[in-house]
Amino acid sequence: MTEKMNVESFNLDHTKVRAPYVRLVGITEGKNGDKIHKYDIRFKQPNKEHMEMDALHSIEHLMAEKSRNHLDHVIDIGPMGCQTGFYLAVLNHDDYDEILNALEKTFQDVLEADEVPACNEVQCGWAANHSLEGAKQLAQEILDRKDEWKDVFGEEA
Repeated sequence: MTEKMNVESFNLDHTKVRAPYVRLVGITEGKNGDKIHKYDIRFKQPNKEHMEMDALHSIEHLMAEKSRNHLDHVIDIGPMGCQTGFYLAVLNHDDYDEILNALEKTFQDVLEADEVPACNEVQCGWAANHSLEGAKQLAQEILDRKDEWKDVFGEEA
């Protein structure tokens, strides 16, 4: 891989990262000085495992709704097409440890949820494809390995 690509994650050597982790992907500054901080929240090891779609869909809904209770200026939380993680975009917020703290609280909220928010045909484009239990399992898995979140490349790197 010698050619630099326009998409940051296409320049990331996915064979070197060690999930789970939370990585600052980049900062985009607007012409008026606002900054968007984009984070890679990696649940699964790239090219080795992935999240099942119904669980991914449900934890996406839960994270999108619950994260805003713990973190101001959330722009978006969106799944990666490879089904290994999510991107989190926040406005004018550069405190990495606070991001981790908010994510921990969000995942705790997922474990305590008794329903998936907006899981109906009016509010969701594929309402039949959800799994609250799957979302809870993903949340528990990433919380169980919280001590690894800051270590993107593992101990071997």
